[in-house]
Amino acid sequence: MMHTDTIVALATPAGAGAIAVIRLSGDEAISIASQLFHSVSGKNLEHQKSHTVHLGHIVDGNKTLDEVLATVFKNPNSYTGENVVEISCHGSSYIQQEIIQLCLRNGCRMAQPGEFTLRAFLNGKMDLSQAEAVADLISSDSAASHQLAIQQMRGGFSSEIKKLREELLNFASLIELELDFAEEDVEFANRDEFQKLISKIILVFKRLIDSFATGNVLKNGIPVAIVGEPNVGKSTLLNALLNEERAIVSDIAGTTRDTIEDEITLGGIGFRFIDTAGIRETTDTIEGLGIQKTFQKIEQAQVVIYLFDAEKFHHEVSGSGSKFKVEIETIKNKYPQKNLVIVANKIDKLSEWEIENLQKEIENLHLISAKTHTGVEGLQNKLLDFVNTGALRNNETIVTNSRHYDAMLKALEEIIKVQDGLDSNLSGDLLAIDIRQALHYFGEITGEISNDELLGNIFANFCIGK
Repeated sequence: MMHTDTIVALATPAGAGAIAVIRLSGDEAISIASQLFHSVSGKNLEHQKSHTVHLGHIVDGNKTLDEVLATVFKNPNSYTGENVVEISCHGSSYIQQEIIQLCLRNGCRMAQPGEFTLRAFLNGKMDLSQAEAVADLISSDSAASHQLAIQQMRGGFSSEIKKLREELLNFASLIELELDFAEEDVEFANRDEFQKLISKIILVFKRLIDSFATGNVLKNGIPVAIVGEPNVGKSTLLNALLNEERAIVSDIAGTTRDTIEDEITLGGIGFRFIDTAGIRETTDTIEGLGIQKTFQKIEQAQVVIYLFDAEKFHHEVSGSGSKFKVEIETIKNKYPQKNLVIVANKIDKLSEWEIENLQKEIENLHLISAKTHTGVEGLQNKLLDFVNTGALRNNETIVTNSRHYDAMLKALEEIIKVQDGLDSNLSGDLLAIDIRQALHYFGEITGEISNDELLGNIFANFCIGK
């Protein structure tokens, strides 16, 4: 991938629309665009100021392709740090392709996925973690994931890492300097101050590493498994939560034989609901496979909704020997780390007295009628209570990227080695080795240390035109 030539791509989604934006970037972007663009006022784009918009026509020889607006951004004051022209044309797929082909014939090259943002990184317009946040922002589908991406794109995460890296680099330089005066036995780096910095870095990194669990679910959605016996209303509840007929509902037990998944946003947080096959003893091979998958989904879920038939509970069994209670305790014991919500369905078929007895039998019980939507909104609010959004509300730094998480784990490991070395009065030359390794992982996060393979993997996931 060359980074000196001029690239072009459609910056808006492919397909017909009201308008489309075609972006050019590179040293020759303005000169190439000026050859194709005829201003209605006779202006030459090359002689215009940066951040100006001009009305005119894109012309191919004697053929006018479209009336457009051309926006000029001159380096370094552009998204990529290069000369950039954005052509806003009518959204016909034919017009889009004709203009792009015309640009290609006049010296442009088609941009690779994420190449505009890659150039922004290479030209120092943003660091690597901010560049990655651009992709997260584009794919954000809830208020929480949007806020996390905006926070990272503004540099909230990387600025914290950079500041710590600079302080560590300063001490590393002093220790390296001590090695040059080893024979004179001088100490330039104050060990007490260095110990304070190392303790501070460890504290910050542990907080950031712990935040990944929250960040990951806020970014990707919180998986919620709906489990229970057959025919207790799991599919009806899924449909009620989604407010659409997503799952097949039937009085026949064992209708759901595979997992059904769908997503919804509640209170700005994405939830991924999983309707599972009913848990019971069965000789049906297909249903049995579905039940196996149910337990797999429970393993993957962060929240488990155990749903049972309130009417069946009341009429069949009561007291401490209830099979429903046994199943609840089994799930609690098998998955002690899971957030469990115990839900009684079909309460519309019970009297007030029967409901009161039910609540006495099972603690922290949530009552609903999925069929009539009674209690469904309350259940949604209960699910939101499980989400730790305190850090998000307080605008704290939250890690959402697995690459950053992995680099921080490695950096923390090296920093702990440095701390152990300080505690045992390790010599400066050995301390310097661990410090250099820690600095390496710090730099990997923000891109101060990178390679072509790493950049290729990151930007390959971007859309073309960004």
